[in-house]
Amino acid sequence: MDKPEQNRKLTLRVALLQLASEGSAEKNAEKAVNACRSAKEQGADIALLPEMYSMGYDLYARPEEDWLAEAVSKDSPYVKALSDAARELGMAVGATLLEAYDPTPRNTLLLFDRHGREVLSYSKVHTCDFGPERRLTPGNAFPVCALDTAAGSVNVGAMICYDREFPESAWILMLHGAELILVPNACPMEQNRLAQLRGRAYENMTAIATCNYPDGEPKRAPDCNGHSTLFDGVAYFEGFPGSRDTCVLEADGGEGIFVGALDLSMLRTYRAKENQADTFRRPALYRKLAEEHEISPEFRRPGRRG
Repeated sequence: MDKPEQNRKLTLRVALLQLASEGSAEKNAEKAVNACRSAKEQGADIALLPEMYSMGYDLYARPEEDWLAEAVSKDSPYVKALSDAARELGMAVGATLLEAYDPTPRNTLLLFDRHGREVLSYSKVHTCDFGPERRLTPGNAFPVCALDTAAGSVNVGAMICYDREFPESAWILMLHGAELILVPNACPMEQNRLAQLRGRAYENMTAIATCNYPDGEPKRAPDCNGHSTLFDGVAYFEGFPGSRDTCVLEADGGEGIFVGALDLSMLRTYRAKENQADTFRRPALYRKLAEEHEISPEFRRPGRRG
């Protein structure tokens, strides 16, 4: 007889597909599907691609109208190939794309469950308006879904690259119930950004899986360097003296498929006992965070607000 779910160890195997772009949506779809098959052979329950993999985040050193024209729709062959792969393999897939949208494209993650069904659609809220992404339509919400996996149901949300720079992104996902945050990425993951992810996981008691592009991508700007990561968010636990390392996996700089095991049972037990995240918040004192206000001009340049 099966143990009750609360007593059964639930381990979610997360595959970070740290892949270089092949230059077109068609070729990238083929490469991504093959990587998903390899991830499944390694026991993965969910696979995640780097940011805007449909066109390889190739926004720099060419006319904006050229890359804007490479946006693909949700019913495109690229998206269909990845949803079909999820159903065929019985594995969730986080597909990333430059999504065709009116009035301008969006930077989007679509999460397909192991039955090939779209269960989450997230568009980057904090677009990089200091660069080419100023042409994109930003997202306007941080949704969370219950993802059905072979390891059990897990509550999943998403941030995309620059969203990570804002504590509010992970914070609101935690408040919406996220246990795992997926983070497609396209920038150098140096020590401070890695520390940022570690901090977001720690303060919200939330697992965070980030997938970046590998080294050696001359079209990518700023240069990517791999170092995709999985943090489990569990800083203190019975049997560990003091603080434990929340980093489950950190990839090297090369192209590859990196699979880490997330112990959901440990995370849930930790969240039930510890005091980070929501336990002692005082929301009445934080209202200023949601208000428009002026700060020193040395601190910010004009940008989209609201």
